[in-house]
Amino acid sequence: MSLGLPMDCAMCHTTEPDWFPATFPIHNDFWPLTGAHANIANDCATCHNGDYNNTPNTCYGCHAAEYNATNDPDHEQAGFPTDCEACHSTSNWVPSTWDHDAMNFPIYSGKHDGEWNQCSECHTTPGDYSIFSCIDCHEHDDPADMADKHDNVPGYSYNSQACYTCHPTGED
Repeated sequence: MSLGLPMDCAMCHTTEPDWFPATFPIHNDFWPLTGAHANIANDCATCHNGDYNNTPNTCYGCHAAEYNATNDPDHEQAGFPTDCEACHSTSNWVPSTWDHDAMNFPIYSGKHDGEWNQCSECHTTPGDYSIFSCIDCHEHDDPADMADKHDNVPGYSYNSQACYTCHPTGED
């Protein structure tokens, strides 16, 4: 057995016909059923549907429909990663733990509150949220003018990463 399951059949099975009902008390040794998943711990068909060899073993593998149906923001369109646990817990899908203002740039407060509708307005490369643009929205369309305003900034560069280094809260 590739999983290395114990050979003690009675640990999971009864001697009733077809070995049912059956339990798998060591399931958490292989895939933890925590939070909301603990409620289905004895309902194997909910996840396995009779196929114990090809059951998805990622959050997205089971929750692709929820991921694809999410529209605030639209995860699929925005190219969010399919690592659900980065923002969601096993206890609740909603609310997520993503807090853009606290974890990154304050887009829900200050001057940026209400100024955007889609993640792609700032994050210009789908699926790569490390890339963003400040200079596409702000009135910094003249690189030479901005260089003049920053002549006292050593190593000044006209790019969004450099803007964020000195203006992490978006304030001037």
